[in-house]
Parts: sequence; C-alpha cells; structure tokens
Amino acid sequence: MAWLFLIAAGLCEVIGVIGIKRVAVNNNWTNNLILFGGFIVSFQLLMQALETISLSTGYAVWTGIGTVGAALVGMLFFKESRNPVRMLCILGVIGCVIGLKLVE
Repeated sequence: MAWLFLIAAGLCEVIGVIGIKRVAVNNNWTNNLILFGGFIVSFQLLMQALETISLSTGYAVWTGIGTVGAALVGMLFFKESRNPVRMLCILGVIGCVIGLKLVE
C-alpha cells in the first residue's frame, strides 16, 4: 500500500507543478487551488508512504516521478522541446531511480 501512496504522491506533485505553470500565466483562485491542492495532497501521501519505505528510496521515487512527469507534461501540453538529448536525460532519471531501488 505504501508504494501506491508514493506513486500517487508523485502524480499529485505533477499536478502541483502544473499549478505553478498555470499561476505563472494567470494568477487566479482556480490555478492557486491546483497548485496548493496538488502539493498538499502530495506531501500527505508522501508522509504516509515514508512510514514504510526508506527515506532515500521514497524521496528519490517521489522526485523522479515529479521530474519526469513535469518534463512530459511540459512537452505534451506546453510545447516544450522534445530534443533527443532531453529524452535521453529523462530516461536517465528513470534509470537512476530504479537503480537506487535495486541497491537498497
């Protein structure tokens, strides 16, 4: 169950990051709700996950989901670069997070 909490926390972090972008473009109540709501739920789920999962693994997975998720959302919805080197770096983040879990 802790891993489900952790994955959900990472996905909620991506929602918070989307909120940051939206607030930067248009600072209104709805966008601030997305920003703060995403991060509050994310932190709550992360705290629950860290009751069972080690800090180093949990934090690495959480930030990895957030980093990769934000990069993918940027490319899909905000027309950010899809440079092959950028894609390789995203795969590198995924590989490093998996590697941290494997050597735990």
